[in-house]
Amino acid sequence: MKLRVRHELRYDYSAAVSLEPHTLYLYPKIYPHQRLNSYELHIDPLPSKLVSNVDIEGNTQQVIYFTSQTNSLVVRAETEIESDLYNAYDFFLFPFETQRIPFNYSDADRKMLEPYLERTAVTTLVEQYARQIASEAKWQTVPFLSHLCTTICNNFVYETRDEGPATSAEMTLISRKGSCRDYAVLYIAACRSIGLAARFVSGYLYGNPQQDHELHAWAEVYLPGAGWRGFDPTEGSVVINHHVFLAASFFHDRLAPLAGAFRGQARSTMTTTVSITGME
Repeated sequence: MKLRVRHELRYDYSAAVSLEPHTLYLYPKIYPHQRLNSYELHIDPLPSKLVSNVDIEGNTQQVIYFTSQTNSLVVRAETEIESDLYNAYDFFLFPFETQRIPFNYSDADRKMLEPYLERTAVTTLVEQYARQIASEAKWQTVPFLSHLCTTICNNFVYETRDEGPATSAEMTLISRKGSCRDYAVLYIAACRSIGLAARFVSGYLYGNPQQDHELHAWAEVYLPGAGWRGFDPTEGSVVINHHVFLAASFFHDRLAPLAGAFRGQARSTMTTTVSITGME
């Protein structure tokens, strides 16, 4: 399957402003079963400098610099990804004792995974919820991850919310509603509450009318022998070839597709458009 994504972000300013450096997280991060066929970035006004970096968590970060004043900023990324069909559960957990939760990561893995095991968002209520799901899955690692995914999807009310921070895991659990970001934050907190390293992923999803025109979010869990594996509680499924991965982080709020400041006495408004088309 080929997926074509067109993502445009536009800032309009009420008066001419000077733009500070802006960071972009729009360059795809490719799963092993995917290929990046093309990536084009269009920026108006033309930046004086564009630098591509690998950030501290291994994501491609682009930074743009400007020297002249402007009344607007338009950034458009056009991407084509090709994905092969594959079995997302075609892996083994090793050492074999990691097939049941809770388990201990190796000392070396644990040191590297420390930020993704942080329990800041874990509350008593979230941990009780995770343990209930784990009990229903007979404390088996992969069944727990799948069951948690489908339980959130089937028992919570999805709502679209493009602006503002993600809701806390506990508030989403209490209200039984949320956006894809909120679902991902709850999923991550539930995993961390029982000792599984988990992180937040930003990207796109094809095939869901609620998600075809906006950024999407899901979670990844680090499994010994299988590496980082994606689970999407909005879809209630493991991540497959309908997802386009942009960036992942311990912090759910540091992956904005476009972020930066300006100097000047002006108000700003932002509009975004996302379109995704698929071809078998």
